[in-house]
Amino acid sequence: MWILITAAFLFMGTHPSAACASFISNSKPVRHFSGSVVLSESFEGEIGVTAPLGFFDPLGMLKGADLERFNRLRYVELKHGRISMLAVLGHIVTTGGVRLPGSIDFSGTSFESIPAGFAALSKIPIAGLAQIIAFIGFLELSVMKDITGGEFVGDFRNEAIDFGWDVFTPEEQERKRTIELNQGRAAMMGILGLMVHEQLPSHDPYMINGLLGYPIDFNTGF
Repeated sequence: MWILITAAFLFMGTHPSAACASFISNSKPVRHFSGSVVLSESFEGEIGVTAPLGFFDPLGMLKGADLERFNRLRYVELKHGRISMLAVLGHIVTTGGVRLPGSIDFSGTSFESIPAGFAALSKIPIAGLAQIIAFIGFLELSVMKDITGGEFVGDFRNEAIDFGWDVFTPEEQERKRTIELNQGRAAMMGILGLMVHEQLPSHDPYMINGLLGYPIDFNTGF
């Protein structure tokens, strides 16, 4: 399974969502430019412009874009990257057989009986799926958003959670923000690959491992 994740890192620079704002973000606080429209070259110093591709905007989504447009694309990129990192980790953990103890409903359906990947959707009770969707909606509308005005796009601390961020030097903060961007880009590639491979005839999201001689027993016994 780690082979797939490594491959995602190698190709993370070509992810479609990265095409718009991906390789263009700078971990410094957002800069303000004079005028409402700035050239794409103005974003080349932003966090996320990393080797070997540098400024990567093949679809021209930042051509003639203003700062508001750039910040919107960066916000979307960060959010999708964070969700994808959780998704990849969840896929790996459940494929590894890790489950919560107990039952998922009052009828006695155990967490251990729920397979990984797409197959789980048909096994989770409708009420359970509704709760998951409601919880996601709650996070989207009330928690995972900039309420108090953060230092940069995607800063959701809201003066409540810090985890020591303010003790880092500006250089360390820039490095960590760059890492988050690149990890998120890799995760977007990774979870997309897992989802596509699971729908192929082999139904094996880790088929690359099998081709290289290290097969994964995906959903064996379900």
